[in-house]
Amino acid sequence: MDSNVLKTLVTLKRHPSALLLTVQLLGVVLYPAMEHTAAGRAAFGAFGMLVLALALWVVNRSPAVNWVAWLLAAPAVLLSLLAGSGFGTPGLGTVALVLEGALYFYAAGGLTAYMLRDHRVTGDELFAAGATFTLLAWAFAFAYLVCQQAFPGSFVAAVDPQAPRTWMELLFLSFSTLSGVGLSDIMPIRPQARALVMLEQFAGVMYIALVVSRLIGLATSRAIARRDAED
Repeated sequence: MDSNVLKTLVTLKRHPSALLLTVQLLGVVLYPAMEHTAAGRAAFGAFGMLVLALALWVVNRSPAVNWVAWLLAAPAVLLSLLAGSGFGTPGLGTVALVLEGALYFYAAGGLTAYMLRDHRVTGDELFAAGATFTLLAWAFAFAYLVCQQAFPGSFVAAVDPQAPRTWMELLFLSFSTLSGVGLSDIMPIRPQARALVMLEQFAGVMYIALVVSRLIGLATSRAIARRDAED
């Protein structure tokens, strides 16, 4: 095997969270060009399955129980394929969304446990901090989609206020809510949607307070200890 390929594989094995983060952010950039055509939506569906596979790989590196993730991922992929091909009942797509969202929440929990399991901060854990944020954002976006299907009219927007919100709109709402910037023009108007938004606001605040601040504190303490040792 070529040495450069081998080196790349070793790097990916050491930093799977970096690959997951890269793929998630790539999806955010590419999806606006895909969502308006059937072929683009199909390609993004395949892209989503790639993200599911990466999420499973990352969970396997964490203390989470991997078979739980497979129990969520396998039926999610199968039901998504059935719903996309037109077979089965319309509710299959909603069940698939519930399972995909549950997998993203589970993967985010597994990565959080991975980051908190010791008092050392590795390079992969720093990438995991970003990957966990994107996993949570996508998980809540799936929750918003399920809410919209179960309770039509849950969200309104500045453009076509009465139309169902697209995946990209709900993902934008999720990132805005989780980060606390509050820049989204998508508004929850039904109680169920507002409850989900409040839960995500709480999750975003607690993630910064408990996970990110801990990583920063450990990294700072390590840098100070190294500097004192050098002095």
